[in-house]
Amino acid sequence: MRLSDLQSKDIVNIVDGRNIGNIIDVKFDEKSGSIISLIVETKGKFMSFNKNEDTEIKWQSIERIGEDVILVRLGN
Repeated sequence: MRLSDLQSKDIVNIVDGRNIGNIIDVKFDEKSGSIISLIVETKGKFMSFNKNEDTEIKWQSIERIGEDVILVRLGN
């Protein structure tokens, strides 16, 4: 799977059903080459003047990667 394949998927938190945002980058372990985390540009509020912040989602938080969506477990 390529980064571009991941970037086309919605990120959804299965705890609250919220769409988190879009993948903009991936962190890799330099020695093993395995993925450590996904960097997600979180969606801001409509017409907000606040700058969007990036969120790091640990690879262990990913529950399932589907055709159109990546399900993650964040929070309780």
